Amino acid sequence: MKYYLDEDINPKIAEILRKAGIDAVSAREAGMLQARDLEQLEYASSNQRCMVTRNRNDFIRLTVQFFNEHRPHYGLLIIPHSYPGDKISDIATALKKYALKYKKEMTPYSIDFL
Repeated sequence: MKYYLDEDINPKIAEILRKAGIDAVSAREAGMLQARDLEQLEYASSNQRCMVTRNRNDFIRLTVQFFNEHRPHYGLLIIPHSYPGDKISDIATALKKYALKYKKEMTPYSIDFL
């Protein structure tokens, strides 16, 4: 599982995940801050990464668009608001558990909630 963390996810989480041996890149590290949601998903897809975001509605819509257009897509993992954004350790732990449980890439166009 390779993660790409949207800019609404604290970039420290990517650092924590990498220390645990999980391939993760944040939007900040990728130089993608202030990019449109479409550009974020295009970046994730071009790098064969699962998109991780809290922005549920826009990215579900974009996932459907990518499916309809037969564009590459490596999964969408949504972090619900039941995980407060300032609980960096909790989010990182949940993402580690998810990556360990689902070691392979997500099915293209799949959407899951953490």
